[in-house]
Amino acid sequence: MLHHLTDVLITWGPAGILLLSILDSSGVPVAGVFDAFLVLIAVERPSIAWLCAALAVAGSTIGNVILFSAARRGGRGFMDKAASEGRAARFREWFSRYGMITVLVPALMPIPMPLKLFVISAGVLGTSLVEFLLVILTARVFRYFGLAWLGVTLGRESTSFLKTHGWMFGAGAVALFLALYGFVMFRNRHPRRPPT
Repeated sequence: MLHHLTDVLITWGPAGILLLSILDSSGVPVAGVFDAFLVLIAVERPSIAWLCAALAVAGSTIGNVILFSAARRGGRGFMDKAASEGRAARFREWFSRYGMITVLVPALMPIPMPLKLFVISAGVLGTSLVEFLLVILTARVFRYFGLAWLGVTLGRESTSFLKTHGWMFGAGAVALFLALYGFVMFRNRHPRRPPT
């Protein structure tokens, strides 16, 4: 049924992009086609690629805020329902240790990474909504406008580019995580002193 719903939304073009991105980011599985769908629209209809990227950013932000807010209201019980007890504890521990880096990296990279449980962790552990929004918006703007640019620039070759260069995105995710982690550790060890 969800696969059929995804197919219907795809035929809606930009409106489908908006609805799919809301559903996908709020925790409803949509057959894992969203990034490919955005690239396909950019290839087939370059004139609306940037509109679709903007709608994808808006929809994903809305969906993530829905999931974040539900987790904040539901607390630990929401986290335990979203994952097995051991896995939920691991995600909470990761989030406690690495903070919003655990949201930024998977939200930015167009490769499968476990974003939803980190979004839930952010809600459960009381992250500021403003901080959460800034991280999601930054990551999604780069990701979705980058995918639209790829579709417009490379055309039908963009899909094969993503497949053959998937390892580069994985390496980029690791490098970005390490760089941000290093920055956070450096900042925590060398806090700014208040002016005297």
